Amino acid sequence: MTTIRIALANIEIPSSPEDSVERVLHALREAGRARARIVCFPEAYVPGYPWGDRRPSLVSARFLDEAHARIARAAGENHIGVVLGTERQVGEKFRLTALVIGPDGTIAGFQDKVQLDPSEEARYEPGCERQMFEQDGVCFGVVICHEGFRYPETVRWAARRGAQLVFHPFYDEALPGAFQPTEFADPRNTFHEKTFLCRAAENGCFFAAVNCASPGSPA
Repeated sequence: MTTIRIALANIEIPSSPEDSVERVLHALREAGRARARIVCFPEAYVPGYPWGDRRPSLVSARFLDEAHARIARAAGENHIGVVLGTERQVGEKFRLTALVIGPDGTIAGFQDKVQLDPSEEARYEPGCERQMFEQDGVCFGVVICHEGFRYPETVRWAARRGAQLVFHPFYDEALPGAFQPTEFADPRNTFHEKTFLCRAAENGCFFAAVNCASPGSPA
């Protein structure tokens, strides 16, 4: 099997859509200096996941297009592939998605979130198909948050088509009074971390999950 170094950008929640882009550019350069070949960012990191009262309105398609173009240029300049948790407009509606960029700065495609969490249904429309990607001889797929936790067939779909690696950008914050783990897969924690182990073991592939960094993060 091909050996490849990946980076998972477990970075702080952005304070604004503009801040999200600057944080991505900084982390991308850091990952490139560390000789990672692909860096993956959390769900909807650009422009920021709309959790609670955060980001009550959608950003414009123009903002997203310009942000994606800036990040693609930086990927090419730093010779690193990117799996960017973001949004995009399709027709009149927005989707949660992952933008995949090659290390030469070219857009490889999007993997839209097909299985939405019920809380997202009023804001987004689901995607309708799954994609496979390849870089440096490694085939990989992408599953986004809820669909990786609750729908194991999404990872199986990629594995059956030759994926050696599945990226899992997600978003979660600790709720007030919730258990705060100090080690991975603590049995007192929620089931979410255990699903990472299950998805890898079920499919005989690597499973790379990344969340934002926040106080007491449960996963």
